[in-house]
Amino acid sequence: MQAELETALTTVLRTPVRLTVAGRTDTGVHATGQVAHTDVPRAAWEDQGGRLVRRLRGVLPPDVAVPAVAEAPPGFDARFAALARHYVYRLTDADGGPPPLRRADTVGWPRRLDAPAMAEAATLLLGRQDFAAFCRRREGATTIRTLEALTVAREGDLLTVGASADAFCHSMVRSLVGSLLAVGEGRRDPGWPAALLTRRKRADEVVVAPPGGLTLVRVDYPDDADLAARVLQTRALRS
Repeated sequence: MQAELETALTTVLRTPVRLTVAGRTDTGVHATGQVAHTDVPRAAWEDQGGRLVRRLRGVLPPDVAVPAVAEAPPGFDARFAALARHYVYRLTDADGGPPPLRRADTVGWPRRLDAPAMAEAATLLLGRQDFAAFCRRREGATTIRTLEALTVAREGDLLTVGASADAFCHSMVRSLVGSLLAVGEGRRDPGWPAALLTRRKRADEVVVAPPGGLTLVRVDYPDDADLAARVLQTRALRS
């Protein structure tokens, strides 16, 4: 998505564009609340006359849409100024699988899931932790994160897992969901995912949930006056 949007912006603005995004999602993961910024000459921005969204619609592929654009306040950084990212994972354990119109963002699960057991396991993972067991390690990157919310809710045959954190490392949300699914199937007890937090490398027994059920739904930012301070705080190494 990022490359396609950069190409579209470069075409419309007639100037090279490189985006900084709030969160880099895995291939196949959706985003309805992604935020990105870029620096362009003021003349290129002013030439659009408020028509940039409509012009982008004409050059973007059908699976990418830009709902709004705006001039960013001083100090804004889509990645480092973010306070929290919010994801939702959708899956159904209905015998017939997901409804046809939701198959793009809802995973069909072949076995019935125990949502209360999954919710119990989720609460034990909250807080500031080293999530190395749930992350694909990147050289020089920390795996310490503050998991602010991890919820499991059932509505009929639909289960939704909500995850909120200051940031997520590579494959972390899908790995957390995968560990909860093991609990929901009865293959693991509710304390098992939290027990993995003692690991300092990825736990091979955690299966990464399929990407199609995951959506980045929102990114939170501080007030404009606090943007620069937030960027400095986020850039500091977590320990």
